[in-house]
Amino acid sequence: MRKILMTGGGTAGHVTPNIALFPSLRKNGFEIFYIGTESGIEKKLIEQENIPYFSIKAGKLRRYFDIKNITDISKISKGYFQALSIIHKIKPNIVFSKGGFVSSPVVWAAWTKRIPVIIHESDITPGLANKISIPFSKSICYSFPETINYLPKDKSKLTGIPVRQNLFQGNKNFGKKLCSFDSKSPIVLIIGGSLGSQVLNNIIRSSLQDLLKNFQICHICGKGNFDLNLKNLKGYKQFEYVSDELPHLFAAADIIISRAGATTLNEILALKKPNILIPLSKQASRGDQILNAESYKKHGFSFVIREEELNVEKLIDALKTVYNERNIYVKNMSKSNMANGIEEVMNVILENVK
Repeated sequence: MRKILMTGGGTAGHVTPNIALFPSLRKNGFEIFYIGTESGIEKKLIEQENIPYFSIKAGKLRRYFDIKNITDISKISKGYFQALSIIHKIKPNIVFSKGGFVSSPVVWAAWTKRIPVIIHESDITPGLANKISIPFSKSICYSFPETINYLPKDKSKLTGIPVRQNLFQGNKNFGKKLCSFDSKSPIVLIIGGSLGSQVLNNIIRSSLQDLLKNFQICHICGKGNFDLNLKNLKGYKQFEYVSDELPHLFAAADIIISRAGATTLNEILALKKPNILIPLSKQASRGDQILNAESYKKHGFSFVIREEELNVEKLIDALKTVYNERNIYVKNMSKSNMANGIEEVMNVILENVK
């Protein structure tokens, strides 16, 4: 049996595309192993899939000067030697990296062992971990047509992002039941990313009085962000984090309000859900979400509000606009061939194994 070692972590967006590949990998005769950190979200997500999981040290990579860059070098170095040991033990035929701080030592160790490495980049511009791993890779998969401008063309392929098949199996009525919603008003699903978004949480909760006049609100607010004062508010349902419930909540939603992480965007596109994107500002990120959101806006997939321009009035006006024009958004998304990258990514994996 062929062996594949996968890595990626830090956020759910660096993990769920890997999970989406598991059924196809098994079908093609691969034994799957995973390297992540001991405390990252990837550990819980992967162990739920009954995949052998190995932990290594990971230091944060930064584009700016910080004294922690010095102390994190020792973590990165230790992670590299831990990855070498794991690779020597497993002897994988191929390594697949989804990015995040944990991935770089794994990629370097695989290159040292002359094992082919495939990198997958979700955003328009490569993240730092992927950027410094590109020279050590044999192939690169990417998700936005614009991304090819930042990659070596001879070893890069537009594949899209793998989307978990269970997301297509949601039940709308069960999703409404999970939220105790009726059938009278449209349902808005708020997604702030796997770690939650304080900006989205604040704007949604401060505008509930107006929002609930026309909509029912399902709010995934992030761990530790549950507001007990709103627990029994009719038409408003909070979840700190969802897993098995997510397909049903997606199915129930008429509109989605989200940050603009590439994995979530691709899931929204695959499910053809009208949406409003509020990307992270450049003050809080490297600006990748802004580029992602603008690309979706250009293709007619999304309505975009910049975080700096966000207020209650703009949000409510956007919701009314998107709901009234929802059929146009669905039509635009239906024309896209970017929706689900499982088959294309699998083709790259199989080509490199040969």
